[in-house]
Amino acid sequence: MKPIVTDEEILSRLLHRDGLVLVLDKPAGIAVHHGPKGGETLTDHLDVLRFGLPNPPELAHRLDKDTSGCLVLGRHRKALAKLGDLFAQGKVGKTYVAVVRGSPSEESGRIELKLKKRSPTRGWWVAVDPEGQQAITDWRVLRRGENFSVVAASPLTGRTHQIRAHFAAAGFPVLGDRIYGREPAPPSGPMLHLHSRRIVLPMNKKGPLTVSAPLPPHINATLASLGIETASIEREADAAFS
Repeated sequence: MKPIVTDEEILSRLLHRDGLVLVLDKPAGIAVHHGPKGGETLTDHLDVLRFGLPNPPELAHRLDKDTSGCLVLGRHRKALAKLGDLFAQGKVGKTYVAVVRGSPSEESGRIELKLKKRSPTRGWWVAVDPEGQQAITDWRVLRRGENFSVVAASPLTGRTHQIRAHFAAAGFPVLGDRIYGREPAPPSGPMLHLHSRRIVLPMNKKGPLTVSAPLPPHINATLASLGIETASIEREADAAFS
């Protein structure tokens, strides 16, 4: 079976490298770690990112299989412990770009809806539930169009499928979301239009590490069809929560 990605592609997607941290531009369509369904995952390719260290880097957090963009890896145990604390304490700045169906009634807002994992037969799936875990997402509209909007999102908590579940509950589901948006599966339906655009890591006293990942081809194509310039969306998303 042809691999989803190659080691060479993984190397070409490296956005940042230092002694502690790697930031990778994760492609859409590959899971970050092994799950009950098996199959190829990003962890199968991490050995190529050792760069002379005795062990491959490890994931500092997760992205959904169909979400693209900035993914942080710790290069060794000390780095992973530091990153783990930053993510757990909500000190990592995260900005996503999403193309959504519909148009939010306001220009910006905050969604505070608790989320709870549901049926294990559906894998990583959550629902809004007052007995669930706290989940907070800030958002800002970048562009409005006929039946679609481009939105920047900053999840202040790190729940599974948080942005997807929150946006669907608010009435503007992410384009291509087969779980929360009830869209047909590819190739009859569009790919998920959710991208981890920017990550800000306060790793040391010299100042935060800020890394951005370019929007992927399928989102670029949608923006072009709507007459929206990709570069302007990237600039505005980076400034949305600064």
